[in-house]
Amino acid sequence: MINKFKYEFGFLPLFILFALIAPLVFNINTTSGNIIYSTVLVVILFSYIGLRFKDWVLNNIIDTVFYGLLFNVVFILPGFFKDNETLLSIDRFVLIIMTLAFIVYKLFGKVKDSKSQRLSENKTLIDLSGSVISIVIGLLFGLVIMLIFNPTQAFEGFWIILQGGFNEGFRSMGNTIYFAVPIILTGLSVAFAFRTGLFNIGASGQFTMGAFVAIFIGVKWGFIADINPLLHWFVAVLFAVIVGGIWGAIPGYLKAFNNVNEVVSSIMLNYIAMYINVLMIKKYIYNTAYNRTYDILSSAETPGLNLQHLFPNSSINGGIVVAILTVYLLHVILNKTTFGFELKAVGLNKSAAKYAGMNSKVNIVKSMAIAGGVAGLAGALTYLVAGKFLIPETVILSQGFTGIAISLLGLSSPIGVLFAGLFFGYLQQGGYYLQLLDFKPEIIDIIIAVIIYLSALSLFIQKFVIKGLKRRDDKTQQSEVIEGSDV
Repeated sequence: MINKFKYEFGFLPLFILFALIAPLVFNINTTSGNIIYSTVLVVILFSYIGLRFKDWVLNNIIDTVFYGLLFNVVFILPGFFKDNETLLSIDRFVLIIMTLAFIVYKLFGKVKDSKSQRLSENKTLIDLSGSVISIVIGLLFGLVIMLIFNPTQAFEGFWIILQGGFNEGFRSMGNTIYFAVPIILTGLSVAFAFRTGLFNIGASGQFTMGAFVAIFIGVKWGFIADINPLLHWFVAVLFAVIVGGIWGAIPGYLKAFNNVNEVVSSIMLNYIAMYINVLMIKKYIYNTAYNRTYDILSSAETPGLNLQHLFPNSSINGGIVVAILTVYLLHVILNKTTFGFELKAVGLNKSAAKYAGMNSKVNIVKSMAIAGGVAGLAGALTYLVAGKFLIPETVILSQGFTGIAISLLGLSSPIGVLFAGLFFGYLQQGGYYLQLLDFKPEIIDIIIAVIIYLSALSLFIQKFVIKGLKRRDDKTQQSEVIEGSDV
């Protein structure tokens, strides 16, 4: 299946073409028309996936059923239950039970598969242990700081931090997810470049360019909404990705063909993007009354996908779905495709990759272009939201630098970055509620900084983890030998 990766997705251009042409043929301006149109698209897409990947579906029947039920519980049922709080509460309860049951099922499978494997040779366990130890030490360091400055409220404040995104139930959970989306994507941008031997410190510039293009289209290209409201948002996101990719490809080209260090060129491009952003905003989309960009049209806002009903009174939207799909796509590219293998090979040893017949220069440019496109996507999803705007000021946006920290904490793995970003958003929500006490939210920044520093020393921490696991493996082996001799 993986060897046919590019053929398997040959259907997608036809699917997109149908999505663009259908609104011109049928009347979808009514609510019922929009529902029918969206349902047809979902049915076609899922039918295609089922037919193309039927072997995987049949071999992973439990996973397939779970994902199908989860899709309905998260995206379909809340739309029907939006006027009935009791049914929405039941839907949320079902979601929690399903998630916990699936996690237990997956963990049981992992434990069962690893019984014959020595713990000291389990890479997943070792990597996870390093991150968990970093998080625990960082949280304890934060507790010490709180005890020093305000000992009477330290433990109460620490409990608020631990509650994080659960302080106000589903509302704070929704806000946690919303704030995590941009840093997940900037983290992915940096992590993807890391995995291919490059340091994309220019994610902030790519983020800025993507954000400007998305807002520009969201403000100026309202005519697209006459075809389909969702198409306006899609075009804004698409162009943000393209411009972010071009901005990322520039340092990649300079690195590949002129041997210019990508760190230096990326930092310079951050400043160039910042000044271009200021000039372009003031020329095309500047609201002089408020010293910011104009508000985007409602048709360009990121759709809620019924998540706003599941997480009431929160800022959550469909951006998290795009982020998860991006995580999965990059995971597949890096670990399941020839293209991803070539990118990693070039990153590990450019000369060896060239000797094996790989075009190292082109792969460097492609890698940075993909990283830039993901950062541009982050910019689009951050600002294609009601009430969000850019200010024409000479300040580099911080999301790109936060992405570096998330990439380190997630060990430069797409799936690891997803959980690291959610954890970051979780802590940020805890810091927000920490202001109810006599504490400053900057304590969260201190905790995160300590965690990141320790994550950078993950290899050092993993050495101690491996030593501990080896001792445990040796003891287990000795006890098995003794039991065998007794028999």
